[in-house]
Amino acid sequence: MDNLSKLAFLGAEYVLNATKIDADDNVAIVLTNRASSLDTDRKHQGSIQDKESYYPSPAVFVYTLPNITIGEISIKHQLKSENAFFIFDAFNADFLHAYASSLLEKEKAESVLCGWVDYDGEAYDCFMYMISKKGQRKHTTNELKNLYKNKD
Repeated sequence: MDNLSKLAFLGAEYVLNATKIDADDNVAIVLTNRASSLDTDRKHQGSIQDKESYYPSPAVFVYTLPNITIGEISIKHQLKSENAFFIFDAFNADFLHAYASSLLEKEKAESVLCGWVDYDGEAYDCFMYMISKKGQRKHTTNELKNLYKNKD
């Protein structure tokens, strides 16, 4: 697993274990970040450019798409639901709120695992949360901005 997937996987484990979901639950996954899969892309490009030991590894190549992180989470928790990975310059509470709310309103999901999972070189940032119609907190853009700002 690449570093982005490891970060997302650990964040998802924390949230999903706390909410006690099972494979029959219709849990969508919506993740966002800034760097996409750039950290792994660099490793893959390095293997292509290495003329002495040229062999692009399929084990590295598979992680050159950020949505593979969703696949790793889905496999572990046997989720067969809506999912998407979007790239933004910074944490985008407005988008996450609108997209996740839409999934719930249109009954595409019973709950949504959302988050910002960014990994690039030595810099990383992870903020994940779960929403549902039965949540304990109001799912608002301002609430998301406050939670993200105060996550550390």
